[in-house]
Amino acid sequence: MPKHSLKHHLYVIIFGTHTTAGKLFDIALIVAILTSLTVLVIDSTLPQDSLWANRLLYAEYVFTALFTIEYLLRLYCSPKPSAYAKSFYGVIDLLAILPTYFVLLFPSASFIAVVRLLRVMRIFRILKLVRYLQDSNLLLRSLLMSRRKILIFFSTVAILVTIFGSLIFVIEGPENGFTSIPQSIYWAIVTITTVGYGDLVPQTPIGKAIASLTMLLGYSILAVPTGIITAELNSEMNAHRNLVKCPNCSRNGHESDALYCKHCGGELASPDARVVPVENEDSELHY
Repeated sequence: MPKHSLKHHLYVIIFGTHTTAGKLFDIALIVAILTSLTVLVIDSTLPQDSLWANRLLYAEYVFTALFTIEYLLRLYCSPKPSAYAKSFYGVIDLLAILPTYFVLLFPSASFIAVVRLLRVMRIFRILKLVRYLQDSNLLLRSLLMSRRKILIFFSTVAILVTIFGSLIFVIEGPENGFTSIPQSIYWAIVTITTVGYGDLVPQTPIGKAIASLTMLLGYSILAVPTGIITAELNSEMNAHRNLVKCPNCSRNGHESDALYCKHCGGELASPDARVVPVENEDSELHY
């Protein structure tokens, strides 16, 4: 886009987080998001026909208008509007404004559950803050990289709760509250996660033994996803860390406080040793 065009200036303000105008825009948007969330929380405590509820409704219309303008401007000045609209942030920006428009377009939707759902959906605005958390992309990439391991973990847990649920159903039976396999699987999930609501309790000795085994197994497997995500997070952090280059073999990968090369054994503490950033192959697309 031309450098001196209106579209370019808007792009610098909206997407240029390192410029003065961009920082001011981000601060104003963060204040608007936090204020709108405060309005949402307060509104949930008031009767719908109260005076303050009506005033907060007008405030909601103002915030929806502001976020709509922001969304349209992002579409307008983005080099790839369709890419932004389909991106995570684009979907969140759209979800932040849709509930209010739905209420305006369908005012006859007076079902309590529908109204409550639409009001709560505005909480999606809190996800708009994710783009301002510097390490959020790092965490998302870690989750994405470990998705296969996490899927295997949850598949294993699903198999275990199905087995334990079926066993407890056969052993305890309807007379002890385990009236179906799905309900028994629910008990197994509550037990293996060590939540233990207490609404379903085994009464027989064998049932109690299975419950004990399920609880002990739960403690051992809860650490698995934490370890998986932590390992990927450390890997991502190391990939973005500035590493020292060996002046002898020209290989990277040394910590900033390292004294000798781990590949050739040469000394790193020399004037020729320099810090170079490791290139990241997955560059972030700036919409």
